Amino acid sequence: MTTSPYQPIYELTRGETVESIHCGAVAVVEARGRLVAWYGNPDAITFLRSTAKPFQALPFITHGGQDYYELTPREIALMCASHSGTDEHVAVAQSIQNKTGVTEADLMCGTHYPMHEPTATALRTRDEKPTSNRHNCSGKHTGMLAFERMVYPDALQASLPYIDFSHPVQEEILQAFTEMCALQPSQVALGVDGCSAPNFAVPLRNAALAYARLCDPGIGGVLPQERADACRTIAQAMMACPDMVGGPDRFDTLLMEIGQGRILAKGGAEGYQGIGLMPGALGEGSPALGITIKIGDGDARDKAASAVTLEVLRQLQALSPQEIEELSEFGPVLPLYNWRKVQTGQGYPTFTLHRAD
Repeated sequence: MTTSPYQPIYELTRGETVESIHCGAVAVVEARGRLVAWYGNPDAITFLRSTAKPFQALPFITHGGQDYYELTPREIALMCASHSGTDEHVAVAQSIQNKTGVTEADLMCGTHYPMHEPTATALRTRDEKPTSNRHNCSGKHTGMLAFERMVYPDALQASLPYIDFSHPVQEEILQAFTEMCALQPSQVALGVDGCSAPNFAVPLRNAALAYARLCDPGIGGVLPQERADACRTIAQAMMACPDMVGGPDRFDTLLMEIGQGRILAKGGAEGYQGIGLMPGALGEGSPALGITIKIGDGDARDKAASAVTLEVLRQLQALSPQEIEELSEFGPVLPLYNWRKVQTGQGYPTFTLHRAD
C-alpha cells in the first residue's frame, strides 16, 4: 500500500460538519539548502507547472537578453507571468515582440479567453476570438523565441520547434533549472505543460531551494556570477511589476504588492504555489527562504492553495496581522456561500508546520 505524501491541510464545512478535506504538503528551505519547516512529505515529487516560469526565463537573462533587446522590468516580469490577458498585458507582449523580431504567429502556446473576466466579456461582446497574446503564457513563449533568435539561430533555421524537448533552448532551461534545484537533469521528470512547453517535476524541497536561491543567489558562491545577476534581475522585475506577473485581483499580484519587495510569489496549476522570502523578510539578518506548497487534489476551485499559503506565511510571521487582513479575500479562513449568497460553511487550515529547530 502506497503512503500518500500529502496530509490533511484544509477543511471545508457545511454547517458545523466537515464536508471536504484537502490534503497537501509544504517545504520551507534556506538558500544554503537547510530544510527549515515542512508539512506532509517535503520530498513529494510533483510538477511545478507555471511556478517554474522564473527559471524558464533564467538562461535568456543570463545570456544578456535584457541588454541585447533593451527589455524593461515590465517586459521581463511578463516573461515570468501567468498573466490575465488584459489589453495592457497584450501591449507588453507586443512590445517584447517588436523588440525581438518575434511575431504572435510564432507562438505555440495556443489560445484561451482571458482570465480577466471583464476583458473576456469585452471580447465576446465584440465577437472577437482571443489570439495567442491573450494566453497567460504568451510572455514565457515570447521569451523562449527571443532566446532562440539571440543564441540559437541555427535551430531557428532548422525549423526545430522551440518547445521540443531536444531544442537547445529547452535543454539549457532544464540545465539552469536543475542547477537552481541542486539536481542533475536525469533526476527531473519531464512532462508537457498546458501551453505545450516542457515542464518539470521535482521534490518540493528542491523547488523551494530554487526559490530561496532566486531570492539570495549569492549565498555560498554556488551560482556563477552571471547566473546570480540574472536571478536578481528576474526577482526584482517580478516584485517591482507584480501586475504583469498576474493581473487585477490575482493572488500573486496582491501578495507581492503588499510584500513591498520582500516577497516573491508565483503560482501554478493544480494547486502549486511557489514563494520566495528575501533576506531580512522575517527580521534583520533573517535568511532568504523558498516555500513550495502543493494541494494534492489539484485544488479545482483555486482557493485552498492561496489560503494555505497565507497560513504558512502567518506561521512564519512573514506577514503582519494587518497585511493578512488586507488579503482576507484569499484566506486563511474563508466563508463559503451558495448561489443565493447565503453562508453555508467555511474553509480553514488544519495544519501546523514542523520546525527543524
